[in-house]
Amino acid sequence: MVRILGACCIAAGCTGFGFSMAAASRREEAELRRLMGALEYMSCELSYRMTPLPALCRGAAEESGGLVREFLVELARELEKQTAPEVRFCVWEVLQRLQLSGVLERQLRELGATLGRFDLPGQLRGLESALRSAEEALRSVRDGAPERRRSYQTLGLCAGAAMAILFL
Repeated sequence: MVRILGACCIAAGCTGFGFSMAAASRREEAELRRLMGALEYMSCELSYRMTPLPALCRGAAEESGGLVREFLVELARELEKQTAPEVRFCVWEVLQRLQLSGVLERQLRELGATLGRFDLPGQLRGLESALRSAEEALRSVRDGAPERRRSYQTLGLCAGAAMAILFL
C-alpha cells in the first residue's frame, strides 16, 4: 500500500513539474506582452507630455499588470528616493529585489540602460529600440511554444509514470 501511495505521489510530482514548466512558458509570453504595452504607453506619454520619469513609470504600471507592473511601481519608488545617481542603478536594485530571471530580466536591464540618459528624441529612440527588442524576444519565445509546452507536459507525465513503475 505504501509503495502504491509513493508511486502515485512521484507520478503526480513529475506531472506537476511538467505542467508548471508549461505554465511558466505561458507566463513569460504574457509578461513580454505586458512589457511591450508599457513601452508603447511610455513612448506615447513621453512624446505627448514629457512626463517626468517616476510619474511615467507609475502611469505605465497602471496600464500593465503582473511582474511588469510590480517592476515599474518599484522603479518609480526608487527613482523618487533618488538613492542612485543613474536610472540603470535603480533598475538593477529593483531587479535584484524582485529576483527576476530569464528573458524579462534581460529586457528590463536593456530598458534601464537607456531610461533617463538622453534628451527627448534619444529617450524615444531608446524606448523604440527596447520595444523592438521585446518584440524579437516575444517572437523567439513564441516560436514552437505550443509544441514545447506539450512536450513539457508529456515528458512530465511519462517521467512520472516511468518512475512510478520503477518503484513498484
